[in-house]
Amino acid sequence: MLLVIAGFPATFISMFFTGSLLIEVMFSLNGLGLLGYEATVSRDYPVMFGTLYIFTLIGLLLNIVSDISYTLVDPRIDFEGR
Repeated sequence: MLLVIAGFPATFISMFFTGSLLIEVMFSLNGLGLLGYEATVSRDYPVMFGTLYIFTLIGLLLNIVSDISYTLVDPRIDFEGR
């Protein structure tokens, strides 16, 4: 049960970023999601890849934090064993 709780923040924050992208586009709020959407529509590739890079980097960092929290919660989990 504690492992589920340890993995929840990474999933919740990733869904939060996805939801913020949709909300920014639907309500025309200024943010990184709307910037990426407008760059995609206008084919501005450097800006589009920059926003994708930032969101991917945030996702990877959250996965690393989630994996570290797994090992802190249950020391039997070892990612170096394989």
